[in-house]
Amino acid sequence: MARIVEDGISYDVDVAKGQKTGFYLDQRDNRLLARSLAREVEVLNGFCYTGGFSLSALRGGARHVVSLDTSEEALELARHNVGLNAFDASRAEWLAADVFSQLRKYRDQGKRFGLIVLDPPKFAPTEKHVPNAARAYKDINLWALKLLAPGGHLLTFSCSGAISPDLFQKIVAGAAADAKADVQIRRHLGAALDHPVSIHFPEGEYLKGLWLQAA
Repeated sequence: MARIVEDGISYDVDVAKGQKTGFYLDQRDNRLLARSLAREVEVLNGFCYTGGFSLSALRGGARHVVSLDTSEEALELARHNVGLNAFDASRAEWLAADVFSQLRKYRDQGKRFGLIVLDPPKFAPTEKHVPNAARAYKDINLWALKLLAPGGHLLTFSCSGAISPDLFQKIVAGAAADAKADVQIRRHLGAALDHPVSIHFPEGEYLKGLWLQAA
């Protein structure tokens, strides 16, 4: 286990056994963006892993942060990191759950969130996976958009190399149309500047995302 500090937040990271060395370094700038949008709002972090976006939202003054992941081990480390930073644990809820089904449950419960972050695992490792991945991306974004409070923000990402930025935007636009959500693109998002993409392998795995805001 190694300890790192990013923008004033400390994290214990399982470098040896964690996914991608235990911490998604390419999301650094986007975590800072989430922090700036979180003040006094209800936050939902889907596919939270060890809680990078969640801790950023807590540091940004979120009223309450709900974090979803299927890995109990990842959630336990996330809880540990809340304590490491002396954050108010009562403002953080960690739920081991399938994000797809949980989003539907929240919609049925009439939940609303001022900030939602979707940073799922790679749905399309190769071209043959694109059709199924497109349906998965559309599904989670459709239900997330139904959960956005008026004026709320959605930060949605794909790390699938087989999903181009243009295709990802079309998928999310289709989700918004089906959700009847009046949203605007505030910014196209990507990896931090110190996480370049090889010119010789542009189809490789790299981060692309959208910052959407509801009317």
